Amino acid sequence: MSKKVLVLGEVREGSLRNVSFEAIAAAKQIADGGEVVGVLLGDAVANLTGPLFEYGADRVVTVEHPHLKQYTSDGFGQALLAVIEQENPTGIVFGHTANGKDLSPKIASKLKAGLVSDVTSIEGAGDDVVFIRPIYSGKAFEKVKVKDGVVLASVRPNNIAPLEKEAGKSGDVSAVSVEITNLRTIIKEVVRKSSEGVDLSEAKVVVAGGRGVKSEEGFEPLKELADLLGGAVGASRGACDAEYCDYSLQIGQTGKVVTPDLYIAAGISGAIQHLAGMSNSKVIVAINKDPEANIFKIADYGIVGDLFEVVPLLIEEFKALKVNA
Repeated sequence: MSKKVLVLGEVREGSLRNVSFEAIAAAKQIADGGEVVGVLLGDAVANLTGPLFEYGADRVVTVEHPHLKQYTSDGFGQALLAVIEQENPTGIVFGHTANGKDLSPKIASKLKAGLVSDVTSIEGAGDDVVFIRPIYSGKAFEKVKVKDGVVLASVRPNNIAPLEKEAGKSGDVSAVSVEITNLRTIIKEVVRKSSEGVDLSEAKVVVAGGRGVKSEEGFEPLKELADLLGGAVGASRGACDAEYCDYSLQIGQTGKVVTPDLYIAAGISGAIQHLAGMSNSKVIVAINKDPEANIFKIADYGIVGDLFEVVPLLIEEFKALKVNA
């Protein structure tokens, strides 16, 4: 039986998030030569189909409705279930984002299917595909195989590499008309508190501060370093609790989970709750005055010193590298 896997593209502020393309790569592996169908839900998404084709989608289905302007579980659930009913897929892939975490279990429940969430890598293909996901706050990994029914999975951003982009690639786009009714939630206004610039959950470089930053002003050098490296600023819960920064920057078990190529932890002791949110980063650099700080146990590189002396030196060196590049 030929496989068909749907991928829910995620739109933020008029453009597709990178995790959409990572989900297509995962879907290709699950489909194993079958069809990968991108799905776009929103009030005006027909102009966003191009990138889905360029990153590997074979076909795209769109659903446009005024009630889909902002994400709601009810609205997106009704729209996606209508697409599922029409397409009858063998698999569905979501991004493991705020929206994906909310919508995927709802869809799994409606389909009476299992859900493999927070997937960080995939082995095999087709009927032999095995999903790998972290458990116990990232201290261990489990391998999961779906033996029956529709395969539903959500993939953690920044873990599965997108396919090589084929610029200009296009394909068949079809629009599905859905009547969205009985919404229990209506969003009147969205107030964003997160900082401008690179999305923290998808950033390739993250510079994070902890209690050792000591104040709101103490985050300024970290912001400068992050800007210099084209990255994003994060924080430990301790720094957020101390009101040095907004909770939108919190990384950890009760905050965001990030897996950048480079994670610089400044003034962070390394509580297990924080490690749960960043321990899978590819390269970890820790800066701390305490040589016994727990963060050094998982760091690839450690600098024992005052962050207010070390970070400015790093900024100088990176600026020099850029000038000489």
